[in-house]
Amino acid sequence: MAKSCASGILAAMAYASFGAERAYADGPFNFSPFTSSSSAPSTAVQPASDPAQPPAEPPAAEPPRVRNDNPRTTSAGFDPEALERGVKALKEISSSSHAKKAFEVIKKKEETKQQELTSKTAEFKALQAQAETERQRVIYDEQKKLAQQQAQIKSQMARYEDELARKRMQAENEHQRARNQELVKMQEESGMRQEAARRATEEQIQAQRRQTEREKAEIERETIRVRAMAEAEGRAHEAKLAEDVNRRMLVERANAEREKWVSAINTTFEHIGGGLRAILTDQNKLVVAVGGVTALAAGVYTTRYCHFDFTIIILHVVIMLIAKLLFCKREGARVIWSYVDRILGQPSLIRESSRGKYPWSGLFSRGMSTLSRSANSSGTQNGNGFGDVILHPSLQKRIQQLANATANTKAHQAPFRNMLFYGPPGTGKTMAARELARKSGLDYALMTGGDVAPLGAQAVTKIHQLFDWAKKSNRGLLLFIDEADAFLCERNKTYMSEAQRSALNALLFRTGDQSKDIVLALATNRPGDLDSAVADRIDEVLEFPLPGEDERFKLLQLYLDKYIAKAGERKPGLFSYLFQKQQKKIEIKGLNDDIIKEAAAKTEGFSGREIAKLMASVQAAVYGSENCVLDPSLFREVVDYKVAEHQQRKKLAGTEGEVA
Repeated sequence: MAKSCASGILAAMAYASFGAERAYADGPFNFSPFTSSSSAPSTAVQPASDPAQPPAEPPAAEPPRVRNDNPRTTSAGFDPEALERGVKALKEISSSSHAKKAFEVIKKKEETKQQELTSKTAEFKALQAQAETERQRVIYDEQKKLAQQQAQIKSQMARYEDELARKRMQAENEHQRARNQELVKMQEESGMRQEAARRATEEQIQAQRRQTEREKAEIERETIRVRAMAEAEGRAHEAKLAEDVNRRMLVERANAEREKWVSAINTTFEHIGGGLRAILTDQNKLVVAVGGVTALAAGVYTTRYCHFDFTIIILHVVIMLIAKLLFCKREGARVIWSYVDRILGQPSLIRESSRGKYPWSGLFSRGMSTLSRSANSSGTQNGNGFGDVILHPSLQKRIQQLANATANTKAHQAPFRNMLFYGPPGTGKTMAARELARKSGLDYALMTGGDVAPLGAQAVTKIHQLFDWAKKSNRGLLLFIDEADAFLCERNKTYMSEAQRSALNALLFRTGDQSKDIVLALATNRPGDLDSAVADRIDEVLEFPLPGEDERFKLLQLYLDKYIAKAGERKPGLFSYLFQKQQKKIEIKGLNDDIIKEAAAKTEGFSGREIAKLMASVQAAVYGSENCVLDPSLFREVVDYKVAEHQQRKKLAGTEGEVA
């Protein structure tokens, strides 16, 4: 029952809130929603009587109540009229037959309204979620825009700060540049002022110095004049005082000179008389004197028919013989011999020459060698026309061309061409120069550059004597200077002495023009050290490299034949046959060309001189054996030892170079 009352109160309140028809407590009950679809009478519906209860008594008639439009309120301010009307309406609904339907309708409306409220609540929540999402998106966009704006503001601030820093640095640079310019200007002005002050001081010092020098010169002139006058007066006075003394000294000097000449003449005639007596009493000396006179006559006679000046030679020979015969003392013979040696002998710088020390020395030997060369002109020892010289074919051909050109140059009286031979030591430069002179028909002379430096101040004189002696050769002379870099090096070297510079200048003076008498051939291991003026005087440059395998094979064959096969043979001639002892010959067993080629392959890097020393070592090893036999094992043993020694020398040279 309480539940029904509560539902009725709730329905009444809902009906009142949604604009249902009002029910008044003092008016008839009219509730249209609970009427049927058919037109029902507007009379009040009596509720059905409960069968369990007794029938209700009819209500007593109540007097109509007048509606109070202006109800009074209680002391608490509450109007109970509406509540009364609600209670009345609730009672009417409860007494009506359609109360259940009304409650169901109200319930359905309430449920519908609750569903609508739920749906509206869900829609409101969805809208609220969408609004929240939109708000979050807007917040994110705003934050993103804010971050972009902050980044943009930050970059603008960085650019602005960078621009400010750049402007500040530019301003500082400009300020520094202006300051530097001012400093430079101030320094220049200070330097100019200092230079002006220095110049003024220098001019003042120079003026004072000139003034002092003029005064000093005046004083010196005056002093010299006074001294000269005093000396002249003194000399005149001394001359007047010493006139008698000088006269007595002159007389005594003349008497002493006369006595000396008289004694010399007497001594000379005594020696001549003694020499004549010795000649007449000694048969050998008489034969020598007669031979000397005969030679003098032959010299005078041959001058009419020969171009060579034998008269001077014979005259000096006769003088030498007479000096040896007439003067018994050693001093006289030494003086005369030194005079003859200075006039006719070769210069001291010459180590080797084909001309001999004196013009008459080696005449017989040179004639015999000329005859032997003409007899053996068809071939030589190694079959290549160069004697003991084994060279690369191209280099050998070049030297042959130079020899022919030099011979033709001499025949046509044209100026000779100077040459430079360079290459490692022991590659045949000296031997090639000797053969070149022999092929071209020239005399040759060999000197070394190391002999010039010890001469000191005498080097210039010796150089001129050397060239004067070389010009006396009627055949022309090839002057070969070995180790030319020893005194022909660059003149700007700090270690070069003044004497060496003078010697170099003397040689440059004598070789300034092309000569028709002398061929200058220089040999050096370091051509880059030569003076530029010396290099300018060179017309032909030849490089002598280390021999190749074919050249080493030929050199081994050559020196094998020279030191081994022909060892112990006597030289041709009666003298050697009578006085030389027959030596034991070396026997060669099993040594063929293949073994020699093997040795040539092993000796890579050997020079010609080293190969000659190798074969000399082979000869010494053979002589040291018991039976004096050369077999392949001994030959290979010596070759291997010399190859190892060569490699050790190369290592030592490399180590010394690194240390230096």
